[in-house]
Amino acid sequence: MLASFALALESYRTHLEAGRGYSKHTVKGYLTDLEDLVDYLEVQGISTPAEIDLELLRAWLYTLSERNLAKSSMARKTASARSFTAWLFEHGQLANDPGLRLRTPKATRTLPKVATREAMSEIFASLEAAAVEGSPVALRDLLVVELLYATGARVSELAGLNLSDVDESRRLLIVTGKGNKQRMIPYGVPAESALKNWLERGRPSMVTSKTSFELLINSQGKRLGTRQIYEVVAQALVGTAVGVAGPHTLRHTAATHLLDGGADLRAVQELLGHASLGTTQIYTHVSIERLKDGYKSAHPRA
Repeated sequence: MLASFALALESYRTHLEAGRGYSKHTVKGYLTDLEDLVDYLEVQGISTPAEIDLELLRAWLYTLSERNLAKSSMARKTASARSFTAWLFEHGQLANDPGLRLRTPKATRTLPKVATREAMSEIFASLEAAAVEGSPVALRDLLVVELLYATGARVSELAGLNLSDVDESRRLLIVTGKGNKQRMIPYGVPAESALKNWLERGRPSMVTSKTSFELLINSQGKRLGTRQIYEVVAQALVGTAVGVAGPHTLRHTAATHLLDGGADLRAVQELLGHASLGTTQIYTHVSIERLKDGYKSAHPRA
């Protein structure tokens, strides 16, 4: 990679991490997309960011479409390019911002997988039966599923919780979401019971010299990672109609069940930490589809 592009990407990385507060995973995604763009530009004989124009960006996207990339991938790469050119323009490295005229391919939106209320009841019955024996791991796993379903938190938000992030008196969690934005999420009585059992009977027996203030820990006493949480959830969901799925399915399920129960859409938006109400509205479609299915199966003239 030419020095001019390498320097621009490194400065942009700093902007994303420090200025925007993005996670390492998000920053890596942006940079991977932009490295692909830079590779294309260098093949075309472009040696500095100042030479980027709309036609080059469109040509790059065309080569990506030739690879038969999914619309969602195309949309993400387009967004990465637009964000980069906007930053270059703001910092005087482009005379104008060609990304403003770059159209984003609309991704095909599929409805998220959602577990039924009955399936969740069966899952909790199984987890609670295992926790009765007092195994620290069983107590922790029950809490993991309880909190994900009770709060709709992202897996990274759950994994990042410390003891100080739990307000037991008011049954609230303080989670740090995208862009390092914090929000408070309530949880119910079942999650409160699971939390109490974990703190009193489970966590103390798993604490080691490596443990600090993490709420959820593994058998080595270290913070429970997102991959380990995925395994817990996948195991819990394996016997349901949803099949093997990760923590995001419980987030989808929580949001859908809230709307089914009459929760306000904006309240669900706040609970999930969505910046846009449009992101939350996908769950109204899920609820409508469930309503249609129930109507077709129950109404004699459906």
